[in-house]
Order: sequence, then structure tokens, then C-alpha cells
Amino acid sequence: MSFHGGFIGVMLAMVLFARQYKLGWFEVTDFIAPLVPPGLFFGRIGNFIGGELWGRPVTDPSFPLAMIFPHVDGLLRHPSQLYQAALEGLVLFLVLWIYTGKSRPRMAPSALFLIGYGLARFSMEFFREPDRDQGFVAFDWMTKGQMLTTPMIVAGLLMLWLAYHRQRKAPLHAPRRS
Repeated sequence: MSFHGGFIGVMLAMVLFARQYKLGWFEVTDFIAPLVPPGLFFGRIGNFIGGELWGRPVTDPSFPLAMIFPHVDGLLRHPSQLYQAALEGLVLFLVLWIYTGKSRPRMAPSALFLIGYGLARFSMEFFREPDRDQGFVAFDWMTKGQMLTTPMIVAGLLMLWLAYHRQRKAPLHAPRRS
């Protein structure tokens, strides 16, 4: 399952959860946002172990991270799954964990997740081999993942602007540290 399809499914589940427990939509999404990157990390590690979503061929054979995916071909390739695990999983988790350690306006943590994931995914797609059945879908360089992620970045930027513009500081929880 692609991330974007799973994302829509999780969003629907959060709508039902928020309704059942009479919680605000962004109250739920702001709480969940920092919890998602560890799942993304392990999902990408699973992609690596399963030999899925391999990277593009490297241009310099001395590149220290280059590796051969024997089930693909004999070319040295980027281990793009590991790059994505690091950026979408570890880095995004740390950014969100630090950011949500203090009271933030409602909707801001959700917005930061959308922006952070979107930028990480968009940039890592340059190292990942495009899907064989689709190739580049726009401008002879943009992949389907980049096209699907662009609206997430735009929505996140709009949400972040709205969150701070409204200046509604409703904490998600008590800050973890002073």
C-alpha cells in the first residue's frame, strides 16, 4: 500500500475516533503527528529488507553508500529506503518531538508533519527509482510520489500560517520539559 492511500485511511479512522470521543479534529491530529514518523521509519526498513523501492543508479561508483540490489540488476544504486527511513522517520520524529515539547497553536503540529513529510518525501524521490509502470509523470523529472506529496506541502504551509495567524494557543498536553 502506498503512503498516500494509507494516509487517507488513517485520516478517516481519526475522523471516526474524534466523533466517537467528542474531540476536535486537530486535537486528534496534533496528538498523532509526532507518533507517525517511527512507523514510517520501520516501514522503510521493511522496504529495504524486502528489496522494494530501490534507488536510482549512482553516478560515482566510489560512492560509499552505493549497493547492488541483486534481484534488480547489477548496477550500484542508492539505498533510497534507508535515506527515507532516516529523513521521514528519525529526523521528522526529532523535529516534531522537539516542536511539540512546548505549547503550540492548535493545528501547527499537524501542519508541521505535512510540511516535514512532504519535503522529505519530495526530496528523497530524486534518489528513488520511479515506478516502472509510471516513470516520470510530469515535466520529465517529477514522479507520482512527488506529485501526490506537493499538495501535502501546500496544505501544511497554509495550515501553519492559519495556526499562527489565529494565535490560538491551545496546548496538546503539558510540555514534557521546561
